[in-house]
Amino acid sequence: MVPQFDENGVLPPGDYPLTLDQLRESLLVEGSQLSSHWDRDWRLALVENLSVMCRQLWQVGIVEIFVNGSFVEDKDHPNDIDGYFVCDFRRLASGDLQRELNVLDPHKIWTWDPASRRPYRGYPKKQLPMWHIYRVELYPHYGQSSGIRDKFGHELEFPSAFRQSRRDGKPKGIVQIVR
Repeated sequence: MVPQFDENGVLPPGDYPLTLDQLRESLLVEGSQLSSHWDRDWRLALVENLSVMCRQLWQVGIVEIFVNGSFVEDKDHPNDIDGYFVCDFRRLASGDLQRELNVLDPHKIWTWDPASRRPYRGYPKKQLPMWHIYRVELYPHYGQSSGIRDKFGHELEFPSAFRQSRRDGKPKGIVQIVR
């Protein structure tokens, strides 16, 4: 399902569709025998948190969910899970999507308003409420730029930005969460 990490410690280029159960059993949680410091328990806890958010997205009709970041790299203890989901701009802009999701979430974490970001001890950037509760950040994508730039300075949309290494801009793999 998920190949071994390449020499740069990332997944080889491509999309890797996984159910949440398959993700729990994958190299991304279980690790390899090469690292004695692989934090399987932490990675499993991140997947459990991700599963809460994915179920909420599925309940409101969102089906295209992608995850990446340090979680899908050869990093013993990733900080979090980063990702995006595909949605309709009108539904997002009207606030309907956020309202529907917050009805489902007991912590009301669904917001991308920069004013909602709060500091976290030891981290340089402020984090969204979803990060504080779940250590997962999922951003809506409707065709807009991500704020991430390529090596030429061009802003990338989420699909492109999440499929390249932030270190060197080389292509890398991404996980698509499927039901």
